[in-house]
Amino acid sequence: MQVTHNWSPLKSLSTHVWNEPEIANSLNTVPYNSDVMNQNSGVKAEHWHVEPIRTLLLMELTDRIDLEGSIGDDNVDKLLDSLKAFGVQKLLILDKKEVNWFPRHISELDLIANRTLDAGIDLKADHPGFSDPVYRARREELATLSTAHKWDKPIARIDYTDNEIRCWRIIWDRMESLLQRYACKEYLESLVLMKKYCHYNRDTIPQQADICSFLETRTKFKLRPVAGLLSSRDFLNGLAFRTFFCTQYIRHHSKPLYTPEPDICHELLGHVPMFANQDFCDFSQEIGLASLGASDEDIEKLARCYWFSVEFGLCKEAGPGGKEYTKASGAGLLSSFGELEYACDTSSAEQPVIKPWDPNIASGQDFPITSYQPIYFLADSLQDAKVTMRRYCEELPRPFFAQYNSQTQTAFIDRPVCRRHFTEI
Repeated sequence: MQVTHNWSPLKSLSTHVWNEPEIANSLNTVPYNSDVMNQNSGVKAEHWHVEPIRTLLLMELTDRIDLEGSIGDDNVDKLLDSLKAFGVQKLLILDKKEVNWFPRHISELDLIANRTLDAGIDLKADHPGFSDPVYRARREELATLSTAHKWDKPIARIDYTDNEIRCWRIIWDRMESLLQRYACKEYLESLVLMKKYCHYNRDTIPQQADICSFLETRTKFKLRPVAGLLSSRDFLNGLAFRTFFCTQYIRHHSKPLYTPEPDICHELLGHVPMFANQDFCDFSQEIGLASLGASDEDIEKLARCYWFSVEFGLCKEAGPGGKEYTKASGAGLLSSFGELEYACDTSSAEQPVIKPWDPNIASGQDFPITSYQPIYFLADSLQDAKVTMRRYCEELPRPFFAQYNSQTQTAFIDRPVCRRHFTEI
């Protein structure tokens, strides 16, 4: 529970606090949760917290006491009575609020990584690889590797087949010149780094283990193998921990320029280079942090914002002579030769609707998933997109505000909550 208190303008109470048995005894018998814990074991370190109380009395500030206990506990009731007796004008008590389950530590991503809506092997009849037993067996093999992965283990290296590399090469060759023309400068700058440090080239499918090592040193982002599609909630929750759930399978080689689902070409060509950019990583994490414990309604809003930004976002970019160009920053565009031209080529006869980036509007905008987008959102810059998204997230009716501690890999929240029971799909 948390007790938020407002001290009245009293004379110095330093001596009174330390000499008054009632309040001193109350403080010394109520454990204070310092948020110091062993994140792997989940064991909280408790101690008696007295010094800040004295400081608050002297400075006459409004502040918060975070402690273990609840109304009705003898020691808690004594503390509350003592605070009131010593001049507290207002007392706001926050008991634990029940919220949707969410991960508190990065290790808990292990619990949601395998809650796939589509296991990656359940191919539909219209899938190009549906009738190919070799392809289906390969998908099952890769799915097994993904489901076996744990948060603190290195990502398994994959020996890609000739057909898979040939498919990758066709896509690389088709996209390379288009990316130079239509991708935003942040993507192109990152792609140079991916080629240098992560073996990005037309003849090699990059290993996620190499990419993960590079991203962690550059932006503290990481990849996490996944066997198939996750729910919006689970996927966005991963972003809060600067973790991107990433497929490992590739589309069927018979149709290299078509895929009915996100595959490694979409992930590694579309998404991953942008995660070498700090602003883009921070933008993605803002959406993820807002998703923790969020209502189903707000998850849907955040998923739409993600769709129109991380997947199909556009941004302005100044060119020679000050001319302004529309460039792609979203992975759905950066991995699709047809839609990339459609969205960014302003000389095309068929023009989509392009609106200024506004999360308030994007969060209520429906979208198709099997055709080109009829509407795109254009940000002034990645930095502007991040600031605007942060402002939007702050205005959502969230059950708490969360911050990520990269050293402990833990989500810190600003009030006590009770997570609803975790369920497997």
